[in-house]
Formats: sequence, structure tokens, C-alpha cells
Amino acid sequence: MLNLFGHHHVSLPSLARVPERKGQFQQVSHETCLLDQVLELIINEKPPNSNSLFLNEDSEKPHHSEKDLHWLRRAMQKRVSGAKDRMCSITRDSIKAFLRRNTFVLFTVAAVAVGIVLGFALRPHNLSVREIKYFSFPGELLMRMLQMLVLPLIVSSLVTGISSLDSKASGKMGVRAIVYYMLTTFIAVFIGIVMVIIIRPGKGNRDSPVSSSGSIESVPAADAFLDLIRNMFPPNLVEACFKQYKTFYKKTVFTKNITIMVNASASINATESSSVGNFSTVLQTIQETVEETVPVAGSSNGVNALGLVVFSMCFGLVIGNMKQQGQALREFFDCLNDAIMRLVAIIIWYAPIGILFLIAGKIVEMKDLAQVGGQLGMYTMCVIIGLLIHGLFVLPLLFFLVTRRNPYTFIGGLLQALITALGTSSSSATLPITFRCLEENNHVDKRVTRFVLPVGATINMDGTALYEAVAAIFIAQVNGMDLNFGQILTISITATAASIGAAGIPQAGLVTMVIVLTSVGLPTEDITLIIAVDWFLDRLRTTTNVLGDSLGAGIVEHLSRQELQNQDVEIGNSVIEENEKPYQLICQENDSIKHRNSETTM
Repeated sequence: MLNLFGHHHVSLPSLARVPERKGQFQQVSHETCLLDQVLELIINEKPPNSNSLFLNEDSEKPHHSEKDLHWLRRAMQKRVSGAKDRMCSITRDSIKAFLRRNTFVLFTVAAVAVGIVLGFALRPHNLSVREIKYFSFPGELLMRMLQMLVLPLIVSSLVTGISSLDSKASGKMGVRAIVYYMLTTFIAVFIGIVMVIIIRPGKGNRDSPVSSSGSIESVPAADAFLDLIRNMFPPNLVEACFKQYKTFYKKTVFTKNITIMVNASASINATESSSVGNFSTVLQTIQETVEETVPVAGSSNGVNALGLVVFSMCFGLVIGNMKQQGQALREFFDCLNDAIMRLVAIIIWYAPIGILFLIAGKIVEMKDLAQVGGQLGMYTMCVIIGLLIHGLFVLPLLFFLVTRRNPYTFIGGLLQALITALGTSSSSATLPITFRCLEENNHVDKRVTRFVLPVGATINMDGTALYEAVAAIFIAQVNGMDLNFGQILTISITATAASIGAAGIPQAGLVTMVIVLTSVGLPTEDITLIIAVDWFLDRLRTTTNVLGDSLGAGIVEHLSRQELQNQDVEIGNSVIEENEKPYQLICQENDSIKHRNSETTM
């Protein structure tokens, strides 16, 4: 054995004399002693005629074995009683610590419960639209506060996140994040399609569509994807903070001359006919009025998050490559990011009140629950089951396979972000709280969260993609259309792409839904069928989106830990080099004074 007990080497047989030398072993840890004792017991339990290498020639061995057993039992009892005492003393403290640590989460959970109860309690009073608006006001304030912070948070976190990484590390991290986003979105769409084909919520008698104000115009898929690319490169950064590019359609009417062939007998008389000879038809020009739909450049209200994300990533990359020259800008954005996070820490105390009124207001506003039956009830169940499978089994399984850590403890640290997503139904508005949960509760590296989360909140929409695939096939089933494999594939691809274009705002999925429906020629006016339950499903799919982004940050950090460690070492070395570097050009007078002072001290 190793030299554990002092100067001289201890052989395994000599372990039989452990009890006689108790005083000598007091420096050795309890664990080592117990391990040795168990080993000794195993050795001593062997039959006498066994040809074990560990047989002890000592004739007193049986006595030692009994002593060892007695001593081991006593030691184990001591350890167990000590552990019990510790458990009793820890329990009270740990409960206090747990309550202190999870105050926000407990408040938020309580707010959701109270909000649901309050909402259903107020339903019989039949509040007017104005009263509901006033009642929901505290919730509206929370949404406005969070949205106020989103813009500076996205820009500052992306710039600091990418500038703090070298281009190689950020490139690798970016590829991992994009692969994760694409993979989970495709899995979500696949789950949605499988669920809707198995459950078939659209079969049976057609529900009466809910009347909706305004007509829903169809959007060709090509124009929608061109808009997506146009929004990546906004011509005006200030305008990108409150407007997005959107193609509108204008109907133009113009006349054009059309030459047609007509029968000679119909248009000319007999005398002319004889002069024509053998020709039985003649050419005639007529004017026709044509109406054509022309795409026109336009804009819609809302933050162009995609454009800001692309700009911030490129800007951060350039600052990172400028090294010392870009240090001032990097520090500015870093400071801005910290300031925003401190504001979040203040706003977070108001979040439970806001969530309470948001949920209660939505329940009061809800139409009669009786209409959510039949096909719509089955459709809602289908989406909920799909989201639960994706959020509680697929994503945690992926997290476990990559990191080998318990995904549910990780999700436990995200509870407040998930509940805020449920209350606000906006992944962008939840972003400040997601940052806080990941960095403080789950201790994910800030360089990863700052890079992965803003991009994820903009382009990673697992829940939205699943919902759009289910909704499209549900509408096809309602209309009695059997989709072939090609059409289902088209739905899955357009649902994935449209979910990237869906802004992180409430009910953005309904807007992108039009793209998915037009891609396979389904009637866009049937979106009115699902509007009745959309407010509820929107909250669930937002929660799934936030969960997907957060687990993605954990996975990317695990995969990128080597690059992050290498960078920490490089930063450490560069700091040492900078400290050793004599700055002759800057403050030469101060340097010369210091030099003279050092000479005098010598």
C-alpha cells in the first residue's frame, strides 16, 4: 500500500493490527480509516484454506477480526449520529437560506395562483372593456418596464459578450448555438406534426369560426423570407429600434392592348370575305383592363430585433479584434450591461404584482369557455401535450446527454424566468430576468449568456415552430384536406423559418402563421378558428422558448469550456505582461520620478 501512515511502508496484512495503534491514526481522515477497515474485514472473512495472497501468518488473526468488527461498528455509529446531529442543525438554517434565496420565485408562483383565482372570481361581474383595461394597468406597467430594458440589454450584452471572446472562440460558440437552435426547432416541429397526425383534432363537425376584426391578407413565402433578410441589415439603426421592414401590396389598374384572332365571318361582311380569299380568320386588337398586385416597401411598428442582433454581433467582433484600441468602447458597453442588470434587480421586485394583474386581466377578458370545446379543445390539448413533451423530456434529455448533469436542478434555477414568460408571453421582455437566473442561480459564464441569450430570444422559437406546424395541419384537417408528404415537409421547413422571423413579442406567431398557411395553399381566414385560445397557448409556447434558450446556454457553455479556460489563461498572461511593460511614452515624467525614487531607496 501507499505510505499513508508515516515513515515506514505498511503491508496489507499489517492492517490487522489497526485497533492496537489507534493513536497513530488520528491524523488520517475518517474516510481513509473506514476504507481500510472495510478492506480488512473483506480479507479476514476469507476461509482459512483459501490461497489468498493476503493471508496473514499471524495466529492471532481471528481475535483481531472480531476487534476490527467491533471497532468498525462503533465508528460507523459515531458517524451516523454525527450526521444526524448535523442534519438537524442544518435543516432550520437551510430552510431559512432556501426561503431567502428563492424569495422572488415563491412570490412569483404565489402571484400566478392569486391571479388565476382573482380572474375567475371577477368573471361573473361582467366587467366592461374599459374596466378590464384599468384593472390590467399594473400588468401593462410591468410589460412596459421590461420592454424598456430589452433594447439596451440586447445591444450591450451582445457587444460585450462577443468582444470579450476572440474571433475563433466566438465563431465556434456561434456555430454550436446555431446547430443547437436548428436541431431543437426541427425536433419541436417533428413532435408537433406527429402529435397532430396521431390525435387528429380537426376531424368531425367544423366549429363556427370566431369573428375577427379586419381581413387577414395572405403573404407569399418568397416575400416573407426576403423581408427577413432585409430586416437583418437595417438602413437606419435608430429606426430599427422601433420599426421593421414589411412588404405591402398595392393593386394597380392599367389597360393594355391585346391582339386576338377572330373568325372572319363574324367580323367582316361577305364582299370583304371574298377579297380575303382562303383566310378564314383575321387578327383584331382590343383594349383590356388588368388589375395587378404589386409589392411595395413599407414598415410595421415593433423593434427590429434581428437587425440589432446582426449589427451588435458584427460590432462586437470588430471591437474584439481592435484589442487595446477598442478597450474604451468595450468598457463602456460592459458598464452599460451592468447598469441594466442592476435596474433589472430593482424591477424584479415589482414583477410578481405585474404578473398577477396580467394573468387575472387575461382571464377576465376571456370569451365564454363553452366555445373552447370540440375541435378547438382537442387542438389545445394537442399543442399542450406537444409542448410538454418537448419542454420536459426532449430538451432536458439533450442537456443531460451533452453535460451529464441533472437538467431538472438547472431548470429549478430558471423558475422565475419561466413564470415571467408565462405572465408576459414575450421572450424578449423576459430576457432581463433570464439573464439574472442563469448567471446568479445556475452560474453560467457571463461570456456565454451575453452571446447566446439575445440571439436565442430573437431566432430560437421552439414553441412557436411546434405551434405553427400543429395549427397548419389542424386547419387542413378542418377543411377536409389530406396533406401529402411533400406538403408536410413544406410546412415543417416554413414553420422553422417563420419561427426565426417571429419577433419576441406577444402573439407574433399569428402573424407568421400566415406564411405557413400560404406555403401549402390553405385558407388564411381560417386563422380565426384558433384566435380564441391563442392568448393561452402563446404563454405556454413562450415559456418553452425561454426554456430552450436557457438550456442552450448551459449546453454551449459546457461544450465551450476549453476555449473559455484557454482565454482565461491568455488574459492572465496578458495582464502580467502589461504590468511588467514599461510605459515610456505615457507619462514619461512620472516614470522618471518613480525611477529616481527607486534608485534612492536602493
